Amino acid sequence: MFDRRLVQNFDWTLLLLLLLISAVSLINLYSATYPIRGAGGAQIFVKQIYWFLMGFMVLLAMTTFDYHHLERLAYPLYFFALLLLIIVFFLGDVRSGSQRWISFGAISFQPSEFIKVCMVITLAKFFNDHAQLSEYRLRDLWLPFLQTAVAALLVLKQPDLGTALLLVIVSFSIILFAKVRWRSLLFLVLCTVTSVPFLWMSLKAYQQRRILTFLNPDLDPLGAGYHINQSKIAIGSGLLWGKGFLEGTQTRLHFLPERHTDFAFSVLAEEWGFAGALILLALYFFVILWGINIARSSKDRFGVMIAVGVVAILFWQTAINVSMTTGLLPVVGIPLAMLSYGGSSIISTMIGMGLLMNISMRRFMFQ
Repeated sequence: MFDRRLVQNFDWTLLLLLLLISAVSLINLYSATYPIRGAGGAQIFVKQIYWFLMGFMVLLAMTTFDYHHLERLAYPLYFFALLLLIIVFFLGDVRSGSQRWISFGAISFQPSEFIKVCMVITLAKFFNDHAQLSEYRLRDLWLPFLQTAVAALLVLKQPDLGTALLLVIVSFSIILFAKVRWRSLLFLVLCTVTSVPFLWMSLKAYQQRRILTFLNPDLDPLGAGYHINQSKIAIGSGLLWGKGFLEGTQTRLHFLPERHTDFAFSVLAEEWGFAGALILLALYFFVILWGINIARSSKDRFGVMIAVGVVAILFWQTAINVSMTTGLLPVVGIPLAMLSYGGSSIISTMIGMGLLMNISMRRFMFQ
């Protein structure tokens, strides 16, 4: 039976924040792709509008059912997402040296974007099923570690280092929130540190160059260091108020690469300055705070863990992308949620935001 309280508790605040970020994103994308050499800037802009419309429809659809039904679907969704990642190796499209996309006619999507949400739901189920433990030892967490490792390795194989790292970081954020014994945590840190040489050897040559260039930006200024140098020039030249809409020279003269995807934040900072960048980051900050508030107000552990996971995805994507574009972290190819161009990223983000809204709307139903 339909409950009027669901409508009364609809989260208009979260919806408004998402609409504001979407508006900023479209304005920024219009500038980033106007004009764009031989890539159909207008077509990219129109596609992004369609993706946002579809994304908000998905968001609203995610509020129409009780999120607790996802608990019994958690593992089927996870294995379905893994299956899509495996299919990519056989039927996926190769673009810029990476095989990440599955195409159906004119529509293509990245399964690696959807595994993030599926991982959050799966981990939420695990910690809800094992809620009797006040603290977790490493041997208690073998299943979450295995699930994270399998998904991350499949994504890394595409290769997509950024998303693989994001999966690991988000999973560990959820695990740490669930409380791990400090001795187990110390042992895990030591294992991570000692495994760094092996991780380094497993990286591809261009990925190693990116990290070396991060440590020494002048090592290859026209090669591996070109992206980050141009990004820092664009951001720094924006000063306090920016150069104005459509007036960014790094963008207009095509010095800034990947300006509608990985370096969309650089475009915004150049044209709207520190003030504009601060306003955008404040919007993300309010969404993250609102998500934390939803997690705190949730009356069940499953809802709490999903909300924490969704917030972790948004927080780390924002923190890593902004740090990447400003030279504080190596360039690893993580887009800024909703600001960067990409349908899969938008749909995945809206699924997560829809889950947050679902949890917020149903918090009154449990004592």
